[in-house]
Amino acid sequence: MAADEVKVLGSWSSPFVLRARIALNIKCVEYEFLEETFVSKSDLLLKSNPVYKKFPVFIHGGRPICESLIIVQYVDEVWASGPAILPSDPYDRANARFWATYIDDKWHPSVRAILMADGEEAKKAAALEEANKGLALLEDTFRKCSKGQKFFGGDKIGYLDIALGGFLVWVRVIQILRNVSLIDESKTPNLLKWAQHFSDDAAVKDVLPETQRLLEFAKFYVAKVKATGNN
Repeated sequence: MAADEVKVLGSWSSPFVLRARIALNIKCVEYEFLEETFVSKSDLLLKSNPVYKKFPVFIHGGRPICESLIIVQYVDEVWASGPAILPSDPYDRANARFWATYIDDKWHPSVRAILMADGEEAKKAAALEEANKGLALLEDTFRKCSKGQKFFGGDKIGYLDIALGGFLVWVRVIQILRNVSLIDESKTPNLLKWAQHFSDDAAVKDVLPETQRLLEFAKFYVAKVKATGNN
């Protein structure tokens, strides 16, 4: 394997895999995308991530790196000559990392709970309230971090944009599937504009899942998870 050979193992539908792919696109790094499924994961993935056994897995020169935000940071450091992803200022960098962790640890679980609340209105309402509280915090964070520009990272997509942006199509699908309002003009006008700028960016638009395809996958995913009792 060539020292600079780059592979990404993951599913087209995964918001976490999207993070790795967008980071590589920002840096103009060529890579091979190896499609994985939720049903049967490859031997390469299981060997490369024996601890969590999940994607994405990023392989650079034969060496695997796991966890999406760690992958994004690695890409930013290794291909440092390309556009910066993490902020250069130490405080801004720490702040971006804080909110990215918040998205994964607090906000994403509430959004997933809306998706999984199929026919369970009380659970959906509780999860929706939590998700919207999180979006209100992120709306305020955007105003502070963007400094009046298009992205959390300023005039170009940065770390926090990637952290939240990977979920955008899932947000659209959940709004359709569960008839709820998340990112909209009335509650989060800045995030609504940000979402459009993010989706239209050259590093993003070609890897974002198509909404209808993801909608069909979401129905399959919910049914599968509920059948296994792992929701």
